[in-house]
Amino acid sequence: VQLQASGGGLVQTGGSLRLSCTFSGRTFENYGMGWFRQAPGKEREIVAHISWGGGSTYYADSVKGRFTISRDNYKNTVFLQMSSLKPEDTAVYYCAARTQGSPIRPTSYAYWGKGTLVTVSS
Repeated sequence: VQLQASGGGLVQTGGSLRLSCTFSGRTFENYGMGWFRQAPGKEREIVAHISWGGGSTYYADSVKGRFTISRDNYKNTVFLQMSSLKPEDTAVYYCAARTQGSPIRPTSYAYWGKGTLVTVSS
């Protein structure tokens, strides 16, 4: 499995970005997909998760109401729409794929992309 995240960049506080992650190598619909982030000096944390069919989503409290996760199973792609960005959202964002285990635990994810950097300036 290969995951390729893109869409990161520099944005001002209050701005928006849309991250994309393309999946290849296996059947995309068999995997729940998560977005994680890791800021300098901090542990990797769950941002959002979407079930294989898209019918169930999870958001970290810190991003609820501002971020939206979605997926297109025809295009093998998962998205993270980020709005009302804050400086504390600055991190490397990773997409990851899982088939079992808790969706909020990084150890549940078998496959990871390389990450894309999001920088929010104040």
